[in-house]
Amino acid sequence: MFKEGSRLIGYTLAGIAALAAFTLIAIYAFGGVSQLTASFRGETDKKNRTVGSGAFRIATYEEFFDLCASVQTSEAQLKALTDELDDKDHPPTADRAENIRTSITAVKASRAESITTYNSKASQEHRSAFQDANLPARLDLTAQETQCAA
Repeated sequence: MFKEGSRLIGYTLAGIAALAAFTLIAIYAFGGVSQLTASFRGETDKKNRTVGSGAFRIATYEEFFDLCASVQTSEAQLKALTDELDDKDHPPTADRAENIRTSITAVKASRAESITTYNSKASQEHRSAFQDANLPARLDLTAQETQCAA
Protein backbone atom coordinates (compact mmCIF):
# COMPACT_ATOMS: atom_id res chain seq x y z
CA MET A 1 0.00 0.00 0.00
CA PHE A 2 2.83 2.34 0.81
CA LYS A 3 4.33 1.67 -2.62
CA GLU A 4 1.10 2.54 -4.40
CA GLY A 5 0.75 5.81 -2.46
CA SER A 6 4.32 6.74 -3.30
CA ARG A 7 3.74 5.98 -6.93
CA LEU A 8 0.57 8.15 -6.96
CA ILE A 9 2.43 11.03 -5.34
CA GLY A 10 5.27 10.58 -7.83
CA TYR A 11 2.88 10.68 -10.78
CA THR A 12 1.15 13.71 -9.36
CA LEU A 13 4.46 15.56 -8.89
CA ALA A 14 5.61 14.52 -12.37
CA GLY A 15 2.31 15.80 -13.82
CA ILE A 16 2.68 19.12 -12.02
CA ALA A 17 6.28 19.44 -13.22
CA ALA A 18 5.25 18.57 -16.80
CA LEU A 19 2.40 21.11 -16.66
CA ALA A 20 4.78 23.80 -15.37
CA ALA A 21 7.33 22.98 -18.07
CA PHE A 22 4.65 23.03 -20.77
CA THR A 23 3.38 26.39 -19.49
CA LEU A 24 6.87 27.90 -19.56
CA ILE A 25 7.51 26.55 -23.05
CA ALA A 26 4.18 27.92 -24.27
CA ILE A 27 4.85 31.35 -22.77
CA TYR A 28 8.32 31.42 -24.35
CA ALA A 29 7.07 30.14 -27.70
CA PHE A 30 4.21 32.63 -27.99
CA GLY A 31 6.39 35.44 -26.70
CA GLY A 32 9.05 34.48 -29.22
CA VAL A 33 6.52 34.44 -32.06
CA SER A 34 5.22 37.79 -30.90
CA GLN A 35 8.72 39.19 -30.87
CA LEU A 36 9.51 37.76 -34.31
CA THR A 37 6.39 39.32 -35.85
CA ALA A 38 6.63 42.66 -34.03
CA SER A 39 8.08 44.60 -36.96
CA PHE A 40 5.50 43.18 -39.36
CA ARG A 41 2.64 43.93 -36.98
CA GLY A 42 4.05 47.43 -36.39
CA GLU A 43 4.24 48.16 -40.11
CA THR A 44 0.71 46.88 -40.63
CA ASP A 45 -0.58 48.98 -37.75
CA LYS A 46 1.18 52.07 -39.11
CA LYS A 47 -0.27 51.47 -42.57
CA ASN A 48 -3.77 50.99 -41.15
CA ARG A 49 -3.49 54.24 -39.18
CA THR A 50 -2.33 56.19 -42.25
CA VAL A 51 -3.05 54.86 -45.72
CA GLY A 52 -6.00 52.73 -44.64
CA SER A 53 -7.60 55.46 -42.56
CA GLY A 54 -10.31 57.57 -44.18
CA ALA A 55 -9.75 60.32 -41.61
CA PHE A 56 -6.04 60.42 -42.47
CA ARG A 57 -6.80 60.58 -46.19
CA ILE A 58 -9.23 63.49 -45.77
CA ALA A 59 -6.95 65.34 -43.36
CA THR A 60 -3.97 64.97 -45.70
CA TYR A 61 -6.02 66.06 -48.71
CA GLU A 62 -7.17 69.18 -46.82
CA GLU A 63 -3.70 69.81 -45.42
CA PHE A 64 -2.26 70.25 -48.93
CA PHE A 65 -4.97 72.77 -49.78
CA ASP A 66 -4.39 74.62 -46.50
CA LEU A 67 -0.65 74.83 -47.07
CA CYS A 68 -1.10 76.04 -50.63
CA ALA A 69 -3.68 78.60 -49.48
CA SER A 70 -1.24 79.75 -46.82
CA VAL A 71 1.33 80.46 -49.53
CA GLN A 72 -1.25 82.40 -51.54
CA THR A 73 -2.24 84.40 -48.45
CA SER A 74 1.40 85.33 -47.89
CA GLU A 75 1.69 86.40 -51.53
CA ALA A 76 -1.40 88.62 -51.19
CA GLN A 77 0.07 90.16 -48.04
CA LEU A 78 3.35 90.81 -49.84
CA LYS A 79 1.52 92.51 -52.70
CA ALA A 80 -0.49 94.71 -50.33
CA LEU A 81 2.61 95.69 -48.35
CA THR A 82 4.63 96.38 -51.50
CA ASP A 83 1.79 98.45 -52.98
CA GLU A 84 1.62 100.53 -49.80
CA LEU A 85 5.38 100.99 -49.76
CA ASP A 86 5.46 102.02 -53.45
CA ASP A 87 2.41 104.32 -53.32
CA LYS A 88 3.56 107.56 -54.99
CA ASP A 89 0.32 109.44 -54.27
CA HIS A 90 0.39 108.74 -50.53
CA PRO A 91 3.90 107.70 -49.58
CA PRO A 92 4.28 106.18 -46.12
CA THR A 93 6.17 108.01 -43.40
CA ALA A 94 9.71 106.90 -42.68
CA ASP A 95 8.59 104.95 -39.60
CA ARG A 96 5.73 103.31 -41.49
CA ALA A 97 8.06 102.44 -44.38
CA GLU A 98 10.42 100.74 -41.94
CA ASN A 99 7.50 98.79 -40.41
CA ILE A 100 6.38 97.74 -43.89
CA ARG A 101 9.88 96.50 -44.79
CA THR A 102 10.03 94.52 -41.55
CA SER A 103 6.60 93.04 -42.28
CA ILE A 104 7.68 92.12 -45.82
CA THR A 105 10.67 90.23 -44.42
CA ALA A 106 8.45 88.36 -41.95
CA VAL A 107 5.84 87.47 -44.59
CA LYS A 108 8.56 86.24 -46.99
CA ALA A 109 9.89 83.97 -44.24
CA SER A 110 6.38 82.68 -43.50
CA ARG A 111 5.79 82.01 -47.20
CA ALA A 112 9.09 80.14 -47.50
CA GLU A 113 8.21 78.03 -44.46
CA SER A 114 4.81 77.11 -45.94
CA ILE A 115 6.40 76.17 -49.27
CA THR A 116 9.06 74.06 -47.57
CA THR A 117 6.43 72.27 -45.48
CA TYR A 118 4.24 71.65 -48.55
CA ASN A 119 7.17 70.24 -50.54
CA SER A 120 8.31 68.11 -47.62
CA LYS A 121 4.87 66.57 -47.15
CA ALA A 122 4.43 66.12 -50.90
CA SER A 123 7.61 64.05 -51.00
CA GLN A 124 6.45 61.70 -48.22
CA GLU A 125 5.32 58.47 -49.81
CA HIS A 126 2.39 57.88 -47.47
CA ARG A 127 1.04 61.42 -48.06
CA SER A 128 1.74 62.07 -51.73
CA ALA A 129 -0.99 59.67 -52.83
CA PHE A 130 -3.59 61.95 -51.25
CA GLN A 131 -2.50 65.16 -52.90
CA ASP A 132 -5.24 66.51 -55.17
CA ALA A 133 -4.52 66.24 -58.89
CA ASN A 134 -5.29 69.96 -59.31
CA LEU A 135 -2.55 70.92 -56.85
CA PRO A 136 1.04 71.29 -58.01
CA ALA A 137 3.36 68.40 -57.15
CA ARG A 138 5.79 70.92 -55.65
CA LEU A 139 5.71 74.65 -54.99
CA ASP A 140 8.44 76.90 -56.35
CA LEU A 141 10.08 79.17 -53.81
CA THR A 142 11.20 81.59 -56.53
CA ALA A 143 7.79 81.91 -58.21
CA GLN A 144 6.00 85.22 -57.75
CA GLU A 145 2.54 83.67 -57.75
CA THR A 146 1.37 80.23 -56.68
CA GLN A 147 -1.53 78.45 -58.35
CA CYS A 148 -3.33 76.07 -56.00
CA ALA A 149 -5.96 74.73 -58.37
CA ALA A 150 -6.12 74.38 -62.10
